[in-house]
Amino acid sequence: MAMRDLSGDATLLSLNTATLGPARSLRDAVEGCLRHGIGGISPWRDKIADAGLSQAERMIKRAGLTVTGVCRGGMFPAADAQGRAKALAENRRAVDEAAALGAECLVLVVGGLPPGSKDIGDARRQVADGLAITLDYARSVHVRLAIEPLHPMYAADRACINTLAQSLDLCEKLGAGIGVAVDIYHVWWDPDLHAQIARGGADGRLYAYHVCDWLVPTRDVLTDRGMMGDGVVDLKGIRRGMEQAGFNGLCEVEIFSAATWWPKPIDEILNTMVARGKTCV
Repeated sequence: MAMRDLSGDATLLSLNTATLGPARSLRDAVEGCLRHGIGGISPWRDKIADAGLSQAERMIKRAGLTVTGVCRGGMFPAADAQGRAKALAENRRAVDEAAALGAECLVLVVGGLPPGSKDIGDARRQVADGLAITLDYARSVHVRLAIEPLHPMYAADRACINTLAQSLDLCEKLGAGIGVAVDIYHVWWDPDLHAQIARGGADGRLYAYHVCDWLVPTRDVLTDRGMMGDGVVDLKGIRRGMEQAGFNGLCEVEIFSAATWWPKPIDEILNTMVARGKTCV
C-alpha cells in the first residue's frame, strides 16, 4: 500500500494547540490554521475554557477545521473515593466538550500514582475502572475515547499506561468506542511498535496520530520536543505502518518546546510545521 502524499497538501495536517505554546489563544490557533492551509485542529481544554465552549465551537466550525481530538481527559487514580468521583465528573465534562466540538476523539492521559502511593497495580486498576465508567457515558453521546500511552518516564506522575500493547489490552476488555492515540514521542522506542500498530488497525482502534521528534540530547523530558526532522525518529516509517494498518486521519503536530519553538512568532512556527510535515512526516 502506497503512503499518502503529504508533499503538497497541508490539509492533511492538524495543529495541536500546544505547539504554539501556553501564551497563544484558541483564536490564534484557528486563524493560523486558516492562513497556512492546515486542515485540522486539536484544542487543549484550557484553551476551550478561555474562549468559552460555544465560541470555540463557532470559531472552529466557521473555519471548516476537522477536530482531530480534544486534549485531554484521564487522570483517574486518586487517593480516596472523593478524588475518584471528582476525576469522573471532570471526565464527563471533557466528553461533553468533545461532543460539542464534533471531535474525532477525546484523548486520555490516564494518570499515575496517587499522592503517597507506591502501588502501580492499584493505579492501573483505578484507570480501568475510570475508563469503563467514562466510556459508558461517552457512548451515549457518541464520543470516542483514545488512550494515549505515555513514555515510561511518566509512569509515576502522568500515565501508568505506557505501551500500545497495554492500551490495546484495555480496549479489548472495554469493548466498542475506545481506541488509541499513537504519539510518536512516547512510543517510537518500543520494539513491538509496528506489531501493535497493526493490531490496533485490525481492530479499528487507531483513532489519532501525533507527531513531533525526539531530540538528542533532550534537555527537558516534558518541554523539549523537536520539530519533525530535527531528531532521531523514523517518522516516515511509523506513518507507513499506521497507514498500512488502515489509519487515514490527519497527522496531528504536537510539540512542547519551551526554549526553542514557543518563543517564536506564530507564522514562523506554522511555516516550519507545514514545510516539515510535507518533507519529513
